[in-house]
Amino acid sequence: MSVQGKASLPVIKRLPKYYRYLANLSAEGRDKVSSSELAHMMGTTASQVRQDFNCFGGFGQQGIGYKVEVLRTEIGKLLFGDGELLPTVLIGAGRLGSAVSSFICRDANGYRLIGVFDIDPALMGREMGGVPIQPLEDLAAFCAEHQPQVAVLCVPRQSAIDLAGDLVKYGFTGVWNFSHYDLSVEYPGLTVENVHLGDSLMSLGYRLRNKE
Repeated sequence: MSVQGKASLPVIKRLPKYYRYLANLSAEGRDKVSSSELAHMMGTTASQVRQDFNCFGGFGQQGIGYKVEVLRTEIGKLLFGDGELLPTVLIGAGRLGSAVSSFICRDANGYRLIGVFDIDPALMGREMGGVPIQPLEDLAAFCAEHQPQVAVLCVPRQSAIDLAGDLVKYGFTGVWNFSHYDLSVEYPGLTVENVHLGDSLMSLGYRLRNKE
């Protein structure tokens, strides 16, 4: 099933949160959950929960609710497809890159780190996430041989701008972007998740300063 053909981006972005809550319920031994209960966890409405699930054909029965494990499995199929891990390359082996690589190798369902690249000669030969760090100039040859699908950018804004065209040329189809440059603006054909940690922090500050 093509998720993007069935649901809007806000619905897609809610799927991981549904999956996480359902995994917790399953671990607690819960068999069923209602749309009202899920809505309370999600901070939304029961109607919104039902609308979200109806984008994919619906997963429950009116008045009965949802079987937790069935719903978790179905959402897992939407998020992870057939279970094949997406070959992933990380660019930028600094402190942020180190933290992100650890997350990918430990917790990020659906991805397999196969390459790490940087421009710092002092890092060459070291490992990150169990993968040797290679010079960025070797990225083109690496992509030609291994055909990674996802690039994780842990580089400054200007570096991301400089790399963007090459990522498209090398065949990447998705980017998890931690720079301060929104790749999707210039490359609408590339599937990009722009992560702005500063935006999240500023949003928290606004909410703290504007409590009623």
